[in-house]
Formats: sequence, C-alpha cells, structure tokens
Amino acid sequence: MKKPLLNILASLGLASLVAACGGGGDDTHEATAPAPTPSVAQTAVKTADLSTLVAALQYVDEGSNDKLLPLLGNPGTLTVFAPTNAAFDALAIELLGPGKAAADLLVPSLKDTVRDILKYHVLASKVLKADVPLGKAIDPVLAGNAIFKIDATGGKVLITDGRNRTAEITATDILASNGVVHLINKVILPANQNIVETAIASNPEFSILVEAVQAAGLAGTLSSSGPFTVFAPTDQAFANLLAELGVTKAQLLANTTLLTQVLTYHVVGSRVLKADVPVGVDITTVETGTFKVGATLAITDQRARTSNIVGTDVLTSNGVIHVIDRVLLPAAK
Repeated sequence: MKKPLLNILASLGLASLVAACGGGGDDTHEATAPAPTPSVAQTAVKTADLSTLVAALQYVDEGSNDKLLPLLGNPGTLTVFAPTNAAFDALAIELLGPGKAAADLLVPSLKDTVRDILKYHVLASKVLKADVPLGKAIDPVLAGNAIFKIDATGGKVLITDGRNRTAEITATDILASNGVVHLINKVILPANQNIVETAIASNPEFSILVEAVQAAGLAGTLSSSGPFTVFAPTDQAFANLLAELGVTKAQLLANTTLLTQVLTYHVVGSRVLKADVPVGVDITTVETGTFKVGATLAITDQRARTSNIVGTDVLTSNGVIHVIDRVLLPAAK
C-alpha cells in the first residue's frame, strides 16, 4: 500500500509545482501587439511643442476642400520640417511687429498666406538627415516652383529659405508611419521677389546692374517665370569695366546693343546653385556665348578675362543670383 500512496503524493506534488509555474490550465497568455507607429499628423498632434503648427493647419483647413492636416495622415511618404511654437511666435513679430504672437497670424486676411507657408514645409518623399542633399535645390511638393536649400556648417544643419533667411534643424529623424519629421527653430518662407526685385532690394550693391537691365529692356524677361541664373556684377565691377573700356556710365547705358550682349552673357536659362555649377565645363548663356568656372569659383570669359564669384545662392522666386567682382565680356562681335 505504501507504493501507491507515494505515487499519489508524488503526483500531487508535481501538479502543485506545475500550477505554481503557471502551467497545466486552459489559460492562454497572448503577446501584446506593439502600438502602431503614429502618422506625421498624429506625431504633430501629440507633440506639445508643435501645438501651434497643428492649430495653424486646422485653421487653414476650415472651409477648404484641399485639407492639409488629413494629408499628413494619409499613407505614403512625406518629410515635414515642423516649426516649433516659439518659431511661430517669432514669425508673428517678424511679419506683424512687436507684441504680436502666433495667434495673430490665424486671421482671415492672412489665411491664404499662412496656407502657402505651411505647404512650403512638406516634401513628397521621406528624407532622413543622412540623406539630405546638401547645397541642392529642394522642391516642396505643395509649393509650386518654390525651393529652399540645406547646408551643414559649424556643426549645424541650416535651411536657407526663398527669402534667404536661415532656420536651424534642431531635432531630426522623428519617424512616422508615413514619413519623417524634423523640427526647425524658424518658420521658413517661400520667395516673394524675382531676380530684378531682389537686385533692386540689394541696392546700392547692384544699382548700376539694375540701371543697365532697365536700359537694355531686359527687366521684363528677368522678372518672368524663368528659372534663370544670373551672375551679377557689383557696382564696383561696373566701375572697373567703365575704366577698362574708357567710357562713361551714360555712354555704356546708351549703347543698348553692346549692353544687351554683355548682360545676356551673364544669364543662364536654368537655375544653377553653387553645388551644381559644373567645373571646367563650358556653360552656355542666354547670349549663346560660353564661359568656364574653375574649382576656386573663378570664371574665365571668352576674352580670357577672370572674374571671381564672391557671393553664391541668393534665392529668388524665378531663379538664383551669384555675385561676381568683374563684368564678363563675350567674344567680340
């Protein structure tokens, strides 16, 4: 009788051990599914420092058939450069004056402007920090022909917008189910001036260039949609040309045939940022002549004269301006 009793006790002990370890029953423990990755829109909504961005998106979406906030929640791949709350407050002061805050931007008279600004912050593909094309033109998907560019300098990643203002990317690669979000410390703005308007606004550096463009009847062309690249001589460059040719400014401006040839020799019929300037290759101008740019950004014209590019990538609504320190001359006609 002892052996059966021992067997029973052993069985009871094993059953107790199994029960203590959580086995032997019908209970099943299913693994908890991971939370889904939020979309770009959901990421913005749940981020406290993007509450003004969300409010702006909601405001411009009111009464619109082309809503932006739902777009940021749709499947696909997007990149959003998301301005912080402080960035919107700073924009209000910049555009409206001291004492203004982000809420002052969300008014009917500025609704279309704010909508265009928000569109300027969205790309149609997922671009992580490591994949940003530095120095290249970046085209926001919703902003027409508007561009901006991104550079890395001094340990910072900076955006130059269409008005040549600079914003810093302060947080990168916030992943979403439909793309990625980068935080920026300034609201970026699309260009609101064409090449001629930008040159006029840059007076006195380009005052003679502006006079020359107007005298040659080229202002309309350089104000059109383009895009163009203009290698823009400074006033000092024109002063040096007058001495080189032995003429006065009035005489140069009166010779519209020569003036047109010289000016169109400074224009390329496409947008070419510094990063895309081909080195050592003939660059064809609107005048149909060519010149070459060296590795040090020195230009050699068709008369073997040298001019230096001293300022680059001044963005405009219809192209880009590079500043040069000597007027280029095409081959003698």
